[in-house]
Amino acid sequence: MSRTITASYSPTRSSLLFRQGGDSLLPWLVPAGIFLAWSLASHFGWMSRQVLPPPSLVWQTLLELGGGELWEHLGISLRRLALGLLAGVAAGALLGATLGANARLERLAYPTFASLAQVPTLAWIPLFMLFFGIGEALKLVVLIKAVVVPVTVHTLVGVRDTQPRLREAAAVLRLAPHLRLWRLTVPAALPSFMAGLRIALSTAWSSLLAVELLASSEGIGYLMVWGRQLFMLDIVFVCILAIGLLGVLMDKGIALLDRRLLFWPHPPLAEFRRRHIKSDWQRLEPWLLPLALLGLWQLACSRQWIDANILVAPIAVLRSIWSGLLDGSLGEALARSLGRALGGLLLGGGLGLAMGILLGLWRPGERLLGPTLGVLRHVAIFAWVPLITAWFGLGEAAKLVFVAFATFFPLFIATRRGIANLSPQLDEAARVLRLNHRLRLTRLVLPGAAPAIFAGLRLALIYAWLGTIGAEYFMPSDGGIGSLMIAAQQLFQMDRIMAAMSLIGLTGALINTLGQLIEARATRWRNA
Repeated sequence: MSRTITASYSPTRSSLLFRQGGDSLLPWLVPAGIFLAWSLASHFGWMSRQVLPPPSLVWQTLLELGGGELWEHLGISLRRLALGLLAGVAAGALLGATLGANARLERLAYPTFASLAQVPTLAWIPLFMLFFGIGEALKLVVLIKAVVVPVTVHTLVGVRDTQPRLREAAAVLRLAPHLRLWRLTVPAALPSFMAGLRIALSTAWSSLLAVELLASSEGIGYLMVWGRQLFMLDIVFVCILAIGLLGVLMDKGIALLDRRLLFWPHPPLAEFRRRHIKSDWQRLEPWLLPLALLGLWQLACSRQWIDANILVAPIAVLRSIWSGLLDGSLGEALARSLGRALGGLLLGGGLGLAMGILLGLWRPGERLLGPTLGVLRHVAIFAWVPLITAWFGLGEAAKLVFVAFATFFPLFIATRRGIANLSPQLDEAARVLRLNHRLRLTRLVLPGAAPAIFAGLRLALIYAWLGTIGAEYFMPSDGGIGSLMIAAQQLFQMDRIMAAMSLIGLTGALINTLGQLIEARATRWRNA
């Protein structure tokens, strides 16, 4: 009897071990396949060594640069990143806490801050170049701008939306101000602040690479540009590898810090809630600061307190916008940029949606492709610019690929997570109703994951616009709002730079609003 049991049990255990071994090997199949195809293409000369350097050359370059030069440039970039993070986080936390603790100050200052934040960091770079040159000050200012916005917004939410019951308890206990700060406000705001810090770190790293690609003589971005100009793509491959590893380490580090600091249960992040407007004066308060700043700006220019070559009057900016719209230069540039953004969104977003559905529904596909795509996600988007330009040139194809790459991951991640988080009861309902795969997808899976998918679409719309501006910066073209800004910056045409910045910010705000409307319309059944 025992022999029979043992004989029947052994194949089951061996098959289980075999299945577990296969599952552990699945994530390595795609990297191994890519490496094999890369090696074969190099060995048989299917692609030129200048276009696709062999793995042996990349490894040799890694060993050579790893002897000192790579670490030197990485150290310079990381030092810049650390300085920008310290300054930006300190400024953003102070500003966000101040606005969150004072409702009147929030009404006065936050609308102006939000309006300026609509202009992406990339769009500020030509203006910052004229103000600060191309030295270290430029990198620091760009990083501070990239960090301040997410940290301020999330700190404001955390401080302002502290649970009312905790505030009541603090008032009943008559806590001293310093105890209320450290025992109530900081713990309540910390989850939201950490979410902002995670976004700020990612944004700062991407922004630093962008500014190093545009204007730098040292740093990892400069090393990539140098390798691209000499058509030594082995250097570019090494830099992409280093940037990807750093991205993974920074993500793991911020996740570890988050777990160490947030060891108590906390509610999910809050949204901005509209405050009840009690009087007509409160309706006017948001307009006071921008009107005062515009008045001060116009006064400084009219009194010539600032050189007109550095800062032009707001009237001149309005005239430039009006003349650019009348002669069609601004309208044509904007239309061309929007066309590129839409084309890249359709290509990259559509592929991201399809891949998200595939990996969300097919678990072997998730184990096979998920880890590889997860690693690629941590490579900052601007790190791909030298490689894309080397493979696709500087034309429309390169711009389309870059924008598609920027929009792929938001929709892919959102779709995969939305499907993975579906209730198990939906599977039970599908089996009870005996739905086929098509009906299950269209009637259960996609409607259930729709909130996550459309949240990803909102992000993809924003990234499509940012990617378009970046593509026009790094891949010179005969049109587009980004190219117009670069040309105006080279000619010191401050009015055209600021006019283009205004249109970029306004377009970004409209795209964000469009995403919200699409999400609300497509998922209106949630409020039924």
